[in-house]
Amino acid sequence: MDRPLLIFSGQSNKPLAQAIADALGLPLGKSTTQRFANDNLFVRFEESLREGDVFIVQSLTPPVQDHLMELLMMVDAAKGASAARVTAVIPYFSYARSDKKDAPRISIAARLIADLLQTAGADRVLTMTLHSPQVHGFFKVPVDHLSAEPVIANHFATRVDLENAVVVAPDAGDLKRASSLARRLRLPLAFIDKERVSDTEVRVRMLVGEVKGKTALIVDDEISTAGSLVEAVEALLQAGAKEVYAAATHGVYVGPALERIAQSPVKEVAATDTCPPKEGPKLKTLPVAPIFAEAIWRIHRGESVSSLFT
Repeated sequence: MDRPLLIFSGQSNKPLAQAIADALGLPLGKSTTQRFANDNLFVRFEESLREGDVFIVQSLTPPVQDHLMELLMMVDAAKGASAARVTAVIPYFSYARSDKKDAPRISIAARLIADLLQTAGADRVLTMTLHSPQVHGFFKVPVDHLSAEPVIANHFATRVDLENAVVVAPDAGDLKRASSLARRLRLPLAFIDKERVSDTEVRVRMLVGEVKGKTALIVDDEISTAGSLVEAVEALLQAGAKEVYAAATHGVYVGPALERIAQSPVKEVAATDTCPPKEGPKLKTLPVAPIFAEAIWRIHRGESVSSLFT
């Protein structure tokens, strides 16, 4: 018999989960999450999951630890309720920066989270634009790693005159991602070499590529405090760029991010709704629910999802 397709959501990004369910023509499943007086969480599904193909949507946005624990408990509860398969849909995978031991006596947190998800009972993981793609390799269960590049490319193509534009990687680590977008848009490429001073501060050391008189299109995986973004915008304008637009998959926007963007000379900053959208005069939201819905449908049907990776 066909397994029923069931979509549920944690508390981190219910609007995205609802949009995914709507795109699939399905109701969003009912579940309850409560916090007791002693700060313990309680989760419960309010409908049968028996033999269901269950997808639980939960971005690891602040408060990250609460949302991670809720996801682990939901996965465990689904397995205990006899779900045939449980897929953790994690549009924004926090801790993806913690992918290697680059200092003594530290935890490789991305690997730890992969182990926790598998221990909880996740049979599969669906995510988008990991900061470090090698995090994929920490999992022993199948991982489908989606890309927002088509959405970002379409945004730039319909928003900006590409006749005299250049794609810019805000640091060397983003060069591969920016290069892929530049090829898709048939544009030249530039990148910024930066030095990270602290968690919230960076220093630009060098700009490689020609940007003078051009519209610069910055592409990044995520915008957190917007420190890197603001420094990149300033460096590009000082190098003679006509104007600067930016786009990222994950608009985390924490701390001083919104104030920094508002005060920056950047024309517009776009991000997808993997994280709950924020309001601002220069902010734009790019919906990715259709991509996740298509991936979920193909996984449910046992079809290939590789065409959605790029």
